[in-house]
This record gives sequence, C-alpha cells and structure tokens, in this order.
Amino acid sequence: MAFSCLSFSTNLTVTPTPHSRRQSHKQTPLNSTLKSLSNSGKLDEALHLLLESHQSKSPLPPQPNVESYATLLHACISRKSLHHGRTIYHHLLQLEDKKHLLKNPTLNSKFITLFSACGQLEEARRAFRHGIEEMDCVPESVYVAMAIGFSKNGNFREVLLIFCEMLSRGVNPGNFAFSVALKACSSMLDFGNGKAIHAQMIKAGEEPDQVVYNALLKFYTECRSFDEASKVFDVMPDRNVATWNALVAGFVKNDQVLEGLETFRKMQRAKVGFSWVSFTTVLAVCARLTALYIGKEVHGQIVKSSVCPDVPVLNSLMDMYAKCGLMEYCKKVFDRMIFKDLTSWNTLINGYAINGRVVEAMEVFEQMIEVDVKPDGVTFVSLLSGFSHAGMANEGQFLFKRMTSYFGIDPNLEHYACLVDMLGRAGRIEEALEVVKKMPMKPSGSIWGSLLNSCRSHGYVPLAEVIAELLFEIEPTNPGNYVMLSNIYANAGMWEKVKSVREVMDRKRIKKEAGCSWVLIRDRVHSFVAGGGFEFRNSDEYRITWDELMKEMEKDGYRPDTGVVLHNIDEEMKVEWVCGHSERLATVFSLIHSGSGLPIRITKNIRVCADCHTWMKHASKVRDRKIILRDTNRFHHFENGKCSCNDFW
Repeated sequence: MAFSCLSFSTNLTVTPTPHSRRQSHKQTPLNSTLKSLSNSGKLDEALHLLLESHQSKSPLPPQPNVESYATLLHACISRKSLHHGRTIYHHLLQLEDKKHLLKNPTLNSKFITLFSACGQLEEARRAFRHGIEEMDCVPESVYVAMAIGFSKNGNFREVLLIFCEMLSRGVNPGNFAFSVALKACSSMLDFGNGKAIHAQMIKAGEEPDQVVYNALLKFYTECRSFDEASKVFDVMPDRNVATWNALVAGFVKNDQVLEGLETFRKMQRAKVGFSWVSFTTVLAVCARLTALYIGKEVHGQIVKSSVCPDVPVLNSLMDMYAKCGLMEYCKKVFDRMIFKDLTSWNTLINGYAINGRVVEAMEVFEQMIEVDVKPDGVTFVSLLSGFSHAGMANEGQFLFKRMTSYFGIDPNLEHYACLVDMLGRAGRIEEALEVVKKMPMKPSGSIWGSLLNSCRSHGYVPLAEVIAELLFEIEPTNPGNYVMLSNIYANAGMWEKVKSVREVMDRKRIKKEAGCSWVLIRDRVHSFVAGGGFEFRNSDEYRITWDELMKEMEKDGYRPDTGVVLHNIDEEMKVEWVCGHSERLATVFSLIHSGSGLPIRITKNIRVCADCHTWMKHASKVRDRKIILRDTNRFHHFENGKCSCNDFW
C-alpha cells in the first residue's frame, strides 16, 4: 500500500461553537452528581441517574452536558465496562434530541476508544463511520482514536489505512497521528510507508515531540536501518531515557549486541539516568555475552536506587547471573525478592538446569509446587533439557508423563524434542523413533536434528542418511545438517561420502559456521575464530604462554586426540588444526591478560569438541584456574581437572 496522498496539506482548524462552549461550562446539581459518581466508579448509579434525567416529564428538566458524558465514558474506559458504554451509545441513538451529541468529536472519540479497548472493533468502526459522516469537520483526534484502537488490537494495516484516509480528507496529522502510524510501520517492518511518514513529518514544518522522535527511532532500528536511526538520534533536540532505551533495544533485537552495549555505555556518559527497562535490556546483553562485570555494575546501580526494582528487572538480573555461571548469586537474588512471579521460578530452574545442576533444579521445582505456583510448559522444557544433558533418561521420561497426567499440560514440539534428545543421547534410538512416530504433530527440524546427532554419537550411519535426507527437505539451507552428516561419514572413515556432502554444500553455496569464542576482559569483548588470530598466535607472549602451558599439560598426561579433526589429512596437520580451536585461543588470551586466580569465562557459538573439553580440564588443573565455558548446549565448569558435566554432553 503506498500513500499517494501523503503530500496533502490543509490549514483547517476546529474551534468549539458558542453553543457548545456554553454547554460545556454549564454546571447543574445533576452534572455535578454525575461527575462525582463517575469519578468514584459508581457506574450503575451514574447510568441510572442519566437515564432517569432523559425520562423526566418536567417542562425544563436538567440535562447532562457534554463534560458529564465525557467523564462517565472515561470511567467506562478505565474499567473496560462495555455494558455501560454500549447502553449510553444506544440510548443516544434512540433519542432524536440527543443524537447531535454523537457528532461531538470528544464523545465520538470516547466511544471509539471504549469499544476498541473492549475488543469490539466492529462497534468502534461503526461509531467512527457514523461520527465522520455526521460531523461537518472531523478533527485529527477522531482519526487518532480509531487508529489507536486498531493498533492496540494488532490491526496495523488498518492503522495506515485510517492515516491515509485522514490525509486524503485534508486533515493535517499531528504528533499523535504520526506516532501511532510509525508504531504500525515498526510492527509490520513496513520500511517504505515508514519513510513516507517521515517525509510527511518534515513537510509538516512543526517540530515533532519526544514521543514521535522515539517512535521514529524505534521504526528505523526495527527495520535494521541503523544509519537512518543514527541520523534521527543526532538531530533530536532532546534525548530522554526512552530515546536511549529504544536505540539500545533496537541493536539488541537485531543481534548487534556489542553495539547495544556500547550505546549503553554512551548513555551512562551522557548522565540521562536510567529506567528499569534500561537495566532489563542491558542485563539481557550481559547474559548473551557472559559480561559478568558489567552485569554486576548494573546490579550495583539497582541496589543504589531509591526505588524498589520491579519483578522483570530482578528476573533479568537472575538470568544474567545464571548465564554467567554464577548460580549462587542467582539464588541470592531470588531469595531476596519480595514478590516472585512464574518467570522468577522458571529462571532459577533453567539456571540450575543449564549449569548441569539438575538435582537442584528439581528441588526448586518441588518447592514451587509446595507454595502453589503452577508450572507451565517453559518449566518442563528447562527440566527435560536438564535431564537430557545429564544423561538421566529414566527420570526425564517419568517427568514427561507427570507433566501430562498430574499437571494437565499437553506436550508441544519443544517437549517432544527434549524427550527425543534425551533418549537418543542415552543410546535408546529405537525408543526415540517410536516417540517421533506417535507424536500428535509433525516432527520439526530440531527433532530430526536431535536424532541425527544421536546417530553421530552412536555410529548409526544408515539411519543417519535417511534422517539427513528428511532434514535437507525441511531445512535445505541449514549448514549444520550437512556438516553433521559429513562428520558421521568421517567418523566411519567414508571419505568419498564426506567429499560428496561437501560438494553439495559448495554447489548450493552453503557455508559452515566457523567456530567462534569470546571473552570479556577490562570492559572489552575479545573474539577468536578457529584457525584465526594469526597476529596473536605469532606474538611472543602467546608463544611463551602456550609452550609453558603445553609442557605442564603433557606432564599432567594430556595428549591431543586428533580423531576430532574430521578431515583426511596427516597427523601433524591434525594436531595443528585442533590446537587452533577458538576456545583454546580465548583461554590463552585470558591467562595472559586477566588477573591470576580469577575465573575465566568463555562463550562459544558451537558445541565444544571432545579434545578441547579434555584440554580445558588439564588447563584448569595445571594453572589452578576455574574455567567456565558456555557452548550452544550447556555450561561446562572446569576446576582442578574435572568438569561439571561429568564428561556427558
């Protein structure tokens, strides 16, 4: 839909008539009583008095004025009382001497707002159409009321149609109209019409207010147009907390977490203050980057605040600590929360589960039941996933059945994916296949992918080929499926088949995701790619540290397992390759640049290989350092030569 009418302009203004001005200021005992009842929320009494005044047989009965109707309708909107509002609307329609009130823009807007707030969009639309047909001059407020109604009910295309109609009728849009139209474009990622609305704002000549600027900024960030967002941000006369929040959230939502973190730092330097939304957003960034020290800094600002933090920000704080591997801190935050919602419990349970502490996750689950907090599907996904990664298939199966029989929760695809993964990891692949066959819904790519991974772990080549073909149809461009099949062939020594899979990937231009790890040191994120980091690897500090470390580890019994290098190359080259894995580079960098004795926290974008897992255990022992590695599957806490996963992941 294009706005061919976006260049229309008008100088029309709406002013009240002398009659309406006199009427709105005319106060009688009836009007005073109506307002008092409405403001007190006594809608039944107010409506009864209103209807009674209409039925009075006295020659000149006192009549409610527009202000009284508006106050009563406002009370109906606040309480979402459709019955009272509908009664008033129908009553005015039936009385000839009252029909003119429906042409009043204020009352018409109130009726539209009430009906749409109660989800009755068709009634709101009828009130809107009746109003604009009867009015001599329709002000912007009526169009905005209808547009907001559509927006709050998720009908964003209708919002733009209303905006377009307003322009075509020669009504100049103001800040309210611009903000609601921009919100619609953001929600639909409608870049073309959003740009057109921006152009209309410039033509209007009136300086947009802060709300419009924030809506425009959010629109550009939602559409991933960060150059335009930066231009808007730079020309804004004022930037409040909401402005900065919109920019940070835009970066984070579009996976530009480093830019989001840097923007938050600029926000701190600008000294504009913070809201709970600011903290919730940046804590999510810290959780993704394992940026513990920045997360702790935010925690300090929350503690210093004179206002009690809301539940969502404390939930985000818990999640940050859990995803940085600090469950003790996560539990402390939980224990000190005055109010806890279901998300609070789920965050704690998930934290224990992803950190390999599934027994404690179950203890929290039982406590949750004892205090009458009802679990939901998310609760069980966390627990089932925890059982899967802990190799506790029997316990997981029992919980799966309990979820349905005792708690009445129907399993969805995620629950079935956990069950299939759990059985597959335990080598019970036939049982996993039976679950897939009996599922009430079509298996997703993640379920077949889980089975393919189980085939890799247990060497089921023929079954892997069948599953891979299914996956190539469901997810034709997912590189992980091709790489997994290639690895299965490589483990079996079927090098011609490996070559065949890689040729298919080349032909389809499918690229394997490179292994990448990152660490945060001194407020800066350092990234490492497998086989990369040549400048660092050629430095004297790296060579000295690496050589010393390897001597200590070999003395401790470490020997490279070149079987993890699934390429048909000689042993010397395999050793070179495995030594260049990204998590090893990140570890050596951290040993050089972080304080002695401090835990090393590394995040990796793919699963850690078996040899790197062994290497990390030895490194933690010989250097007496705790190493926390977070890969796509779970957390690995390496300490004194052991891992929290007990070598099952």
